Amino acid sequence: MTEGKKTGFAELALEGSLYPQEKLMKVKSGGKSLTIAIPKEVSFQENRVSLTPAAVGILVNNGHEVLVEQGAGKQAFFTDNEYSEVGAKIVYSNKEAFEAALIVKVEPPTPEEIQLMKPGVILFSAIQTGSKSADYFEALNKRKIHAIGFEMLEDKAGGLPIVNAMSELAGSLAIPIASELMSTITGGKGVILGGITGVPPTRVIILGAGTVAEYSARAALGLGAEVRIFDNEIYKLRRIKHKLANQAFTSTIDSATLAQSLRSADVVIGALRAEKGRARCVVTEEMVANMKPGSVIIDVSIDQGGCIETSECTSHAKPTFTKYDVIHYCVPNIASRAARTATTALSNILTPVLLKIADVGGVEEMMYHYSWFNKGVYAYKGSTTNLSIAKKFNLAFKDLSLLLAARF
Repeated sequence: MTEGKKTGFAELALEGSLYPQEKLMKVKSGGKSLTIAIPKEVSFQENRVSLTPAAVGILVNNGHEVLVEQGAGKQAFFTDNEYSEVGAKIVYSNKEAFEAALIVKVEPPTPEEIQLMKPGVILFSAIQTGSKSADYFEALNKRKIHAIGFEMLEDKAGGLPIVNAMSELAGSLAIPIASELMSTITGGKGVILGGITGVPPTRVIILGAGTVAEYSARAALGLGAEVRIFDNEIYKLRRIKHKLANQAFTSTIDSATLAQSLRSADVVIGALRAEKGRARCVVTEEMVANMKPGSVIIDVSIDQGGCIETSECTSHAKPTFTKYDVIHYCVPNIASRAARTATTALSNILTPVLLKIADVGGVEEMMYHYSWFNKGVYAYKGSTTNLSIAKKFNLAFKDLSLLLAARF
């Protein structure tokens, strides 16, 4: 087309571009905006916090309000300023924090904290049945608190994501702890965990063949120790043997073989997963009495009651005691030794769950639509909905599916 035959469309288009243009408005997806509180942990020497500032920023950007109690992240080296910069509201008392509709914390709430919660509040936290009594669950039910336990919360594949994450951490920490306890400086018998040229390696016995066992075994084998793993589940033993490239001895738990191995052990790690609310006790007091003086027991399953008869709960301030000349380390919140790493791991799991809850319209809708989520619910509308907990503490049990069906 020649210059003289222009139609004028170009000029019209240019003129139109100068006018305000329509643009689609961003609309938040999901059915519900949440108010989430992160209280400061008050349990003795609990250093973790439930969500990192980065996770809080994601929740705020998705339209949710997040309340963080002053100093909640201090022990994990997260400052109040980091939380406020991503949009969190800093509150200055636990009373304000516990007024929220959804509370996310690490340790189970204390009796005083339970009384601060409003009826019908949603609680995400650990349970730690090994240190709880029936009064704790009755107090939750009296306040009609909907409680979801970290130890029982499943993912879509049927795994236990929080348990597995904390187990990886606990397993990785167990061997360095044992190594330190065997040092002469800390009162140990002065044996290096592993071995050097011309000196036989130390022997590490691991009870259980799950995630804690795998990561403990990896660390011990990396130092050159001899590792023996005991479990009664053959498929677990086969799996861990394969993962460790056949470097570890495996056996089922029979009293004779286990007792013989314990007599020559330098380190024993209790890592049996709880069954029906309590870990199995497979090492008797007599077996402990026959162990070598100065040997070390680390009972990682102590938060579920322990799997060694002589185990008793200890703390980070006083982590060990000696019985039959055997050093016992029985700290239930062992992962809080690496508080920042543990917090990041928790956040990576909890943040998608919280976003999903908002997306479907609330916790009740989440329970109704996703059966995998229900496995973590142990208290709902004044009733205990976990059968193992109900049996252990002699509580009345109600099936969660029936309670949900009653909504309609």
